[in-house]
Amino acid sequence: MTPDPNWLDPGPFLRGVAWLDGGRPVRADPGDAARLPWDTRERAALPIGVRLEFTAPDGARAIELRYRARVPGTTDALRDLAHCFAVWEGDRCTAESFTEPAEEATVTVPLPPGPGPFTVHPPQSQAPVVLGLRGLGGRVVPAPRRPRWVVHGDSITEGWWSTRPAHAWPSAAGRALGLDCVNLGYAGSARGELATAQQLAALPADLLTLAFGTNCWSSVPCSAPLLYETTRAFLSLVRRGHPATPLLLVSPVLRPEAETTRNALGATLADLRAAMEEAVRDLVAAGDDRLVLLPGAGLLTADDLADGLHPNDTGHARMAAAVAGAVRTSGLALTPAAAAAGGV
Repeated sequence: MTPDPNWLDPGPFLRGVAWLDGGRPVRADPGDAARLPWDTRERAALPIGVRLEFTAPDGARAIELRYRARVPGTTDALRDLAHCFAVWEGDRCTAESFTEPAEEATVTVPLPPGPGPFTVHPPQSQAPVVLGLRGLGGRVVPAPRRPRWVVHGDSITEGWWSTRPAHAWPSAAGRALGLDCVNLGYAGSARGELATAQQLAALPADLLTLAFGTNCWSSVPCSAPLLYETTRAFLSLVRRGHPATPLLLVSPVLRPEAETTRNALGATLADLRAAMEEAVRDLVAAGDDRLVLLPGAGLLTADDLADGLHPNDTGHARMAAAVAGAVRTSGLALTPAAAAAGGV
């Protein structure tokens, strides 16, 4: 496709970006990949939560995006997922445009009347990269930047079983709180890896949330004492880069099969949840008055789970409301983001 001078650089419009690797948004430090487990690196290559935010001061009728995406093979487990570009205005989806992954293509998404601000949520499964954008019938301008909220967790945080990227609990809570959510959820991973804690410490953030632990019951089992110490060590490393940044820890949400079933090291999920919560309470008692605990056990019911583990859309909405409520009532004021190396 011949370059067109009317295409705008997407960089100023992008939100939810943690790091760039050759201009492509990624969710782990590309200069520190060797220390991370392979499953974390795999998931970090997907642009989960990355989106475009803009206004249309002249009343543009649509936005056109030029993009490229990985073309799935016939055996790709994700090939049948909808390749959907969705426009949101506030807490309402106003339009969706469905297209196909391609080495290079364009998609046009209609805009409602008015100046916005608007958010475009691209599809995520085939790692699309927006190459350029332009308004049709008027200009589009980058939206003002909002305070930056960095969220780390597992597949629940990544948004599994939400029917659209915008329905994942971090996206929904970010909209409710007026924050720029940076989603560092790693499906199958997020077991308290200390290299991840150090990467979080280096990212600029006005607010931090940690929501891991369920994979410490199954994929790489922990005992309760081990997870207690891991939680303390993880938080200690994050605090080296964010000594005063408000930090909310959400302990593991309901997982019926795991609540009273012992893993290979003899711990139930209830045991692990209690260990994480005890670690937080001990750190608060030791003087960390910017750390807040949101116990996860009561946030969801079995009806809120799509598969016995991951929330459905209702479950994601309930988690978003609980997290947003905890942030609002915690009494923690946001602090300006630190100018840390490695951030965007």
